[in-house]
Amino acid sequence: MLCALSLRGRTSFRLAPALGCLASRKKHTLPDLPYDYGALQPHLSAEIMQLHHNKHHAAYVNNLNIAEEKYAEALAKGDVTAQVSLQPSLKFNGGGHINHTIFWTNLSPNGGGEPQGELLEAIKRDFGSFEKFKDKLTTVSAAVQGSGWGWLGYNKESDRLQVAACANQDPLQGTTGLIPLLGIDVWEHAYYLQYKNVRPDYLKAIWNVINWENVAGRYRSCKI
Repeated sequence: MLCALSLRGRTSFRLAPALGCLASRKKHTLPDLPYDYGALQPHLSAEIMQLHHNKHHAAYVNNLNIAEEKYAEALAKGDVTAQVSLQPSLKFNGGGHINHTIFWTNLSPNGGGEPQGELLEAIKRDFGSFEKFKDKLTTVSAAVQGSGWGWLGYNKESDRLQVAACANQDPLQGTTGLIPLLGIDVWEHAYYLQYKNVRPDYLKAIWNVINWENVAGRYRSCKI
């Protein structure tokens, strides 16, 4: 691990034990929602949003910080076995933090409808129409076995949009290489209190709160 050292006004770097840098490591924090818990009603209830954000996402953040601290300690000790054993926790909780941070901004009380401009044209080019894209992402999300996510991603190599599914909290880019634009959480905690076990009803409702301005902004950023 690299630690910065200030020497007579100059900054240099040297390899240092991980614990030396651990104290200065910035911990991950739970991001604020850009709207109130009840702002997405009736499509997503305030109770779901509060539990989802303040309990589930908060747990991913807390457990990610713990896993990173343990990993730094193992790194400092040269304990490769411990480092390897921590990989599943880092992937699960890190992915949970990444995925939900995107998810909250993908939603808006002023959402719904269709995207406009360059994003809409890209959707038509790669899926045939907005309705065909919507049906494909809904179908892929509904078909996730157990827990996971449905995604609209951008393939930088082919300059094309793609739909994909990821299991559990696997992050899209780290798993497939696709840059995430729009994620739909299909873990039961995202909808069960309101929609019970009828995932298709949840998927139908969530299109009413998709923040297309946010998705379009992510797409534009990919093109730079």
